[in-house]
Amino acid sequence: MVKNIGGKDFFEMLWQSAVKLRGALEPGEYKHPVLGLLFLKYVSDSFVEMQKNLEEWTADPNNEDYYEEDEEDRLAIINDRDEYNAENVFWVPENARWEHVAKQAKDTNIAKILDEAMGEIEKANPKVKGLLYRGFSLLKLPPAKFGELIELFSKIGFNSKDHKAADVLGQAYEYFLGKFALAEGKGAGAFYTVDSIVKVLVEIVAPHKGQLYEPAIGSAGMVVWSEKFMESHGGQRGDISVYGQEYTHTTWKLAAMNLIIRGIDFDLGESNGDTLLNDLHKDLRADYCLANPPFNQEDWGASKVRGDVRWKYGEPSNSNANYAWIQHMIHHLNENGRAGIVMANGVLTSTSNNENVIRKGIIEDDIVECIVSLPGKLFINTQIPACLIFINKNKSRKNETLFIDVRHTGQLIEGSRSQWHFNEKDIEKIASTYHNWANSNLSNGAYENIEGFCKSATTEDIRNADYVLSCGRYVDSEGLMEEEEAFEDEMMMLTNLLSTQMDKGSKLEEKIKSSLREVGYGL
Repeated sequence: MVKNIGGKDFFEMLWQSAVKLRGALEPGEYKHPVLGLLFLKYVSDSFVEMQKNLEEWTADPNNEDYYEEDEEDRLAIINDRDEYNAENVFWVPENARWEHVAKQAKDTNIAKILDEAMGEIEKANPKVKGLLYRGFSLLKLPPAKFGELIELFSKIGFNSKDHKAADVLGQAYEYFLGKFALAEGKGAGAFYTVDSIVKVLVEIVAPHKGQLYEPAIGSAGMVVWSEKFMESHGGQRGDISVYGQEYTHTTWKLAAMNLIIRGIDFDLGESNGDTLLNDLHKDLRADYCLANPPFNQEDWGASKVRGDVRWKYGEPSNSNANYAWIQHMIHHLNENGRAGIVMANGVLTSTSNNENVIRKGIIEDDIVECIVSLPGKLFINTQIPACLIFINKNKSRKNETLFIDVRHTGQLIEGSRSQWHFNEKDIEKIASTYHNWANSNLSNGAYENIEGFCKSATTEDIRNADYVLSCGRYVDSEGLMEEEEAFEDEMMMLTNLLSTQMDKGSKLEEKIKSSLREVGYGL
């Protein structure tokens, strides 16, 4: 058994299990079987531990659960599913337990055995029906590969005596999702938001009690951090009700499993769905909203939701869904609700497609509380310049907006040549700047404008700037930061556009070649 469960060596060993599949499968494929096996090992170990506890408790005269009468009744208690449910332990049928699977690790039908084990767990536990990975048989892998993984996972022991098994499983999920995201690169954006951004969002929005909504929930990383924040500030699990929606079915299942293993109650709808076109939580008015929606989404189907009640400030364009997402989130906040939104920088300055009119309306409603500009290398899946927009339906400082510029804050992740991140000190500086500002006024000294870093601007200042919200316009008095920001933004967008066009050109070229081959003119 591996010691130091939950330590760095433990998680690195788990990652090595995934690496065993590298080459045989793409990163986007191998995360599902690996996470599936991790879940199977966890629920099996938890079940066996609970079973042994019941056997000991019912046989111990000094224990309140001691049962000295009929042995048959004692066994009935040991095998009573309600006993397991009461401790949030999954009921695992005998042929789905890890011991049963491990004995058949070298069987040529091991993939089918694993699928059947997952199916048995789903039947026995309705809350995970349709959520578990059951695609082992569909993978084009030799049985020996599965055998290697099972042998490796057999070295891991989850037990609540040495650690909180569910917490460690949750940490392992986070660790894996981060590693998979780095391995997948651009394809990771659908399910993963880097920790640096999540932590800043959560520290500023500060969810502690009430309803939390994530309209583009991904793998539910923001919910997880929100729960941690709430608990670290004296709250209890269950103080926050989680609502969310996710477009892709596989990511929707990832999110559900990420929440289930932590015992977090949630409503993600009965299945995945398009948030903008099929809002699954129309009546929800949440206390908090966190989101990292897709940037600059084109052809998203605006005509299907023309005149929608969500478009209070103006109809969003079909050529760009940014302001559809922003208005969607504003609509789903209650009268005191707060939101933290990751967005492309273009929303701060755009004058096309009615976006400046929408932005003006939101500003004049006095709900834009804070804008944070971000470094370009903070994201795994895009280099498009981005920002954080914080909305507050009941601002403490009326007719003021805080601008924080952290484009030059942070450092490279150790071992990476391109991936940037914020350390804990960076996150604390950003969050404390906001909270000092929100909980004070300029006369009491708790907050002060710092040239090149932060500035509290009035709504009149923003009007005079034609409702532009880019940090450089306000943070630097000489305008140098704004010029630099504009140049960097334009270069980033042009580079991204060029990359997109080259990719489209490559696909078109291949399509032409394929068409020519079909008529006998291969190239």
